Amino acid sequence: MNPAPTANIAERKRQLVRNELAEAAVTLLADQGFEETTVDQIVAAVGMSRRTFSRYFQSKEDVVVHMLAGAGAQMCAELRARPDDEPPALALRHALSVFTSLCDADPDKPLHVSRLILNTPALLARFLERQSQCQAEMAGILARRAGVNPDADLRPALAAGVALTAFQTALRRWVDSDGAKGMDELVDQAFAMITPALDLSTDPN
Repeated sequence: MNPAPTANIAERKRQLVRNELAEAAVTLLADQGFEETTVDQIVAAVGMSRRTFSRYFQSKEDVVVHMLAGAGAQMCAELRARPDDEPPALALRHALSVFTSLCDADPDKPLHVSRLILNTPALLARFLERQSQCQAEMAGILARRAGVNPDADLRPALAAGVALTAFQTALRRWVDSDGAKGMDELVDQAFAMITPALDLSTDPN
C-alpha cells in the first residue's frame, strides 16, 4: 500500500486549517491593529482552540510570515517559469505581477495588510527578512537563466535586490496614497527607471 495519497490528504487538511487561521488573523490584524489583536481573538473567530493555533503558528508575526512566504514562493515560481530568452527586467516584472495584480483586482485587503506590515516594526522586520530570502532565491534563478555563477558574479543578486527595492518603494507609495494609484502603474514607473540596471547580458569585466 502506498502511503503517499494519505499523507497528501493530511497535508492538504493541515494547509486548509493553516489558511483558515491565517485568513482570520489577517482580517483581525488589519481591522484592529497588531498590538490590539490577541491570539485568543483569532482562534475565537474560527471556532478553534489556542492549542490548535500553536500547532500551526508560534505567534501573530508567524501568520504574516506564512502569507509572505506564500507570495514569495509564487513570485519565484513565476520567475522560474519565464522563457529563458526573456530580458531579466521583463521576467522580474512578470514575477512581481503575482502581487501587483492581486492589489489592483481587490485592493482593500492587500492595502490594509500592507499598511499593517509597513507600519508595524515587528512585522516590517519579518517582511524584510523574507524579502532577503526571496532575493537570494531570485538571484539563483536569474543566474541560471544567464548562465553565470551566482557565487562569482554580483549581477544576479544586484538585479534581484534592485527589483525588490523598486517593488517595496512602489508598495510604500501605494499604501501612503491609500491606493490612489494602481500598484501595477507604480511598479511600471519604478521599472522604467531601473531597467538598465537589470541587464545581465553585458560582461562587467
